[in-house]
Amino acid sequence: MFPDAPVNPTLKAAIDQQKLELIWDRQVISADLIILHNPSFLKFDKELKSRLVCQNLIVVAHENFTTPDGALAFDVTGCLQQISDAALCAKKFLAPVSDYNRITVAGWLDAGSTWHLTDQNWTNICELDVYPPTDAPRDRRGRHSRPGYEKFPGRATMERLFPAHAEHVAILGADTFADDTPPAHWTMYNFRTLPVSEFLAEIDFFIYFTNANWRESFGRVIAEATAAGKLVITDPATAQNFGDGIIGAAPDDVDGLIAGFIADPQRYVETVIRAQKALTTYSAKMFAGRTARTISQVTSIPFKATA
Repeated sequence: MFPDAPVNPTLKAAIDQQKLELIWDRQVISADLIILHNPSFLKFDKELKSRLVCQNLIVVAHENFTTPDGALAFDVTGCLQQISDAALCAKKFLAPVSDYNRITVAGWLDAGSTWHLTDQNWTNICELDVYPPTDAPRDRRGRHSRPGYEKFPGRATMERLFPAHAEHVAILGADTFADDTPPAHWTMYNFRTLPVSEFLAEIDFFIYFTNANWRESFGRVIAEATAAGKLVITDPATAQNFGDGIIGAAPDDVDGLIAGFIADPQRYVETVIRAQKALTTYSAKMFAGRTARTISQVTSIPFKATA
């Protein structure tokens, strides 16, 4: 998807540990089970060059299939058709990466589809160092993400979320505002110019809202902030991926929520700890269990020939 990008270091370490050969652009990929990640990588292509020969094919749907207004987020049908055209397989499955992502994938599927939906989500692995929350929260708020207009709400919403009366406001990944004049009280850092752990040490409340017509399919930044001991407030759809320790709310409710948690530090601590406990859902051990159950489901469903 990104020219000249290096292989993910964690993936590379796993490949090296198993003494596997990394083969680029193989013409024919043959196995009992093939797992293909993120079908949107084909959105600028007309065909998948590699041929897939397998009993079972799992396509992991990293990106949401639809936007909040119900429109297709990318050419879902075209990308999956390219995969179908390149595949000689008995069964094809779509694996969502989160509960919200599952809603968008299920919404695209219709009764006549040749794709099945896996019972288990193919989630991210988030094994992060966990730190205790402060017992004296202050109105220190911030957010971080990759730069990009889809990652941020409109300017007016940003100013409501990060107002001048806040004690401290910090934004990491603020490249988006390079050609704009931000409020003087915002402390801004460009993407990757500050370690995430150092940035999170400056805040007590992680406030994460995106463009109104875009949603995170998972939201790893929320897991990072939670592990760091910060209370997270985000939109309800994104919050549902992480349990009830993450606060789902509307932007206009954020000021009142922060004031309430500052007035009740014990509730702040209990809420963050509850969110941190929910992160165990995304451990490597739990991922391995879900993956095993998914493979069992995929291989156990009998093949039915279609005309």
